[in-house]
Amino acid sequence: MEKKLRFAIIGTGVRGVWCFGEIIKNRQDAEVCALCDTNEVRLKAAATKLKLSPSLYTSIDEMAANEKIDAVIITTPDHTHRDIAVKALQHHWNVLIDKPLATNVKDCREIIECAEKNKRTAMMGFNLRHHAVLKRLKEIIDSGTLGKIFLAENREFYDGGKTYMCRWNRFSKNTGGLWIHKGSHDFDIFNWLLDFPKPLRVSAFAAVNVLTAQGIPFELENGIAPGPGCNECHYKNKCRDSFDFNELEQQFWGGDAIERDGYLRNTCMYLSEKDTHDNGMAMVEYENDIKVAHLECFIGHKNDRCYTIAGDRGIAEASLTERTIKITPRWGGDIVTYTLPPENGGHGGADPALVERFCQILKGAAIPNSTLAHGMLATAIGQAAELSRREHRMVELSELLD
Repeated sequence: MEKKLRFAIIGTGVRGVWCFGEIIKNRQDAEVCALCDTNEVRLKAAATKLKLSPSLYTSIDEMAANEKIDAVIITTPDHTHRDIAVKALQHHWNVLIDKPLATNVKDCREIIECAEKNKRTAMMGFNLRHHAVLKRLKEIIDSGTLGKIFLAENREFYDGGKTYMCRWNRFSKNTGGLWIHKGSHDFDIFNWLLDFPKPLRVSAFAAVNVLTAQGIPFELENGIAPGPGCNECHYKNKCRDSFDFNELEQQFWGGDAIERDGYLRNTCMYLSEKDTHDNGMAMVEYENDIKVAHLECFIGHKNDRCYTIAGDRGIAEASLTERTIKITPRWGGDIVTYTLPPENGGHGGADPALVERFCQILKGAAIPNSTLAHGMLATAIGQAAELSRREHRMVELSELLD
């Protein structure tokens, strides 16, 4: 019988448990042997959620002293990635780092140098590269059907107030900013689809226009203030954006867990202090005269990523939600539409496909297709976008990468 791959998951939030933990648990060739988190309450809740009995640790060094581990998956808050990844690599573990690699180029470089020094397998968790629609779109681009690409855009709509305005990631000190935390997904997809041309400069604009105290979508009663979080809010049954914990979520992020580390997961998205954005646009110019634009909007009941790729022989339009790609030839002719079948798993089947790839790499049957260098490039573009947004100027990538 094939020996199972032994995984440790560092970080027991949604990505660590609901995504990677559940996927690995259901594989025949892998197992979750250990969980690591600084919050003991959340650790126990994670084991309960997974219906497993992994070893539980609050210290990476303690875990290293007691476990034989083939690989670790890092799903902790972004600003911790450098220290955790470096420590994992120094313990000679193979690592999968869920995006972003780190919150700035300097930290990315330190992780890359440590991986090279310790000769470990290290892969970026860019799950969208494994989405069937985007894989097919890349095949179309690479086939030459669209001709020479000169323009690309992505419009992402996500009802994301609960995700980005209530939690730790609403502060740029924890993420580097949403252009890194969220945008690294999309900047990497541009880089990958276009076969990694050199990015030259970035301009970006972003703001919080809706998810403010002035944007509360209901009338207040005299003398009764809303918030500060959804659980205790007087208006939680009236607010259409309310996020009240169910019994399982209460175990992860409720009273006992809060007492351990003070982390509040459902702070009111309207009243919360924040320094990121609820909408924005970023533009990147590459050395081969390709221009790309990325729009992200976290307001409204719409969830989709829509791509347009323009070449001198045709235009491709793709929707991840509808799972379609439409090809319009430049000089007329038949418009071709591909509709891809649905797939099980998070992010349209991309999450389990990412884990499958990493397992094959650990077995020696594949090589990383999303490298740490790719992670640094996506972070660099996101960091440039953050600088552009905050300093109101065009930012040259040479400021960060050269």
